[in-house]
Amino acid sequence: MIKVLRIINRFNLGGPTHNAAYLTRYLPPEYETLLVGGMWDASEEGSRHILQDLGVEPLILPEMRRDIAPWRDRSAYRRIKQLIKDFEPDIVHTHASKAGAVGRMAAAEMGVKAIVHTFHGHVFHSYFGQLRTNLYKNIERYLARKSDRIVAISEKQKEELVDEHRITTADKVRVVPLGFDLSRFREDMVAKRALFRRVYGIGPDEIAVGIIGRLVPIKNHDLFLEVLRAVERRTDRRVRGFIIGDGEERDRLEQRARELGMAQVSGPVFNGHGFGHGVNGKPMVAPATLTFTSWIREVDIVMAGLDVVMLTSLNEGTPVSLIEAQAADRPIVSTNVGGIENVVVPGSTALLSGTDDVDRMAEHLLRLVDDADLRQRMGGGGWAHVRNKYHYTRLVDDMARLYGELLG
Repeated sequence: MIKVLRIINRFNLGGPTHNAAYLTRYLPPEYETLLVGGMWDASEEGSRHILQDLGVEPLILPEMRRDIAPWRDRSAYRRIKQLIKDFEPDIVHTHASKAGAVGRMAAAEMGVKAIVHTFHGHVFHSYFGQLRTNLYKNIERYLARKSDRIVAISEKQKEELVDEHRITTADKVRVVPLGFDLSRFREDMVAKRALFRRVYGIGPDEIAVGIIGRLVPIKNHDLFLEVLRAVERRTDRRVRGFIIGDGEERDRLEQRARELGMAQVSGPVFNGHGFGHGVNGKPMVAPATLTFTSWIREVDIVMAGLDVVMLTSLNEGTPVSLIEAQAADRPIVSTNVGGIENVVVPGSTALLSGTDDVDRMAEHLLRLVDDADLRQRMGGGGWAHVRNKYHYTRLVDDMARLYGELLG
């Protein structure tokens, strides 16, 4: 039996949780995995339901948090060393920055046979000032020397780690894209679309444009608001904007929307047991230019109800929302950062622009708003692109092969 200790920052909605959960559940039977993770932030939607649906029971370390806190980090380090001593893993595989730092240091000190770390993103630009960024780079260079393999989730990310930021050498990096079960984005989509649009009072002639993710500065939602407002002024079509998610920027973004003259409402709060159906067939939410929905777990229903999916981030690894959008046959308008150009097919499934180019992004969105045939053509190419490349069975096969190589 080959033992894997898998350590993740926290169980929030997003690619890292899916990645860790599928690898824990579906590695071949000769592998035994213990999944360990920290607490999610109060501003984030937790993802325990993802683990529960797969029958995965993780060990939660309350000491391991996203923010830097030396007293908690030392405690997490000691806990992980004890776990390594008790579990005796052949492989320690860490996911994301905090888990990568604490977990790799503990594994190296305890003499674990193979140490693997996955970069699900990085903080080497657009997060901090130059001094702090350089500090993090130096820390990651040190940790890379203690790692047997570094996993990048896209070719673009490998290029950034090796050539741009010089975190490690190319021979130590293996590209293993994320994997998901995308089948729910192909099932009952007509009924799901009708449900979402009924709940939010979206008419058949209205174009629903949505962005999904944490409301934090790196996601750059201001650009979404500015682009949406610019398109509203240039089209005869009625455009409805949906911000799906929550976070520290919520109040400020609502104020910014008011400054832009956008009528807005907050959507119904869902409890994870499904969407309501309105009252007597009427929408649960009054129609408005912009709706803040908070978190919605049923992302397949969201994707079915939207006409265009946007992403405006300043930095990304592999954005799950864009993979899911393509699985649901939805066209994309996005900034071109991080691994996005590897996730989509530029010009075919997505129209890409710079992070500060409001006019260009507005032009892209306007084309899709005004041209139903273009929306259908671009959306129709998504499933063929993601169905095999981002399926969880490919992820599991790739990782099992990597583990086998490391253990000889």
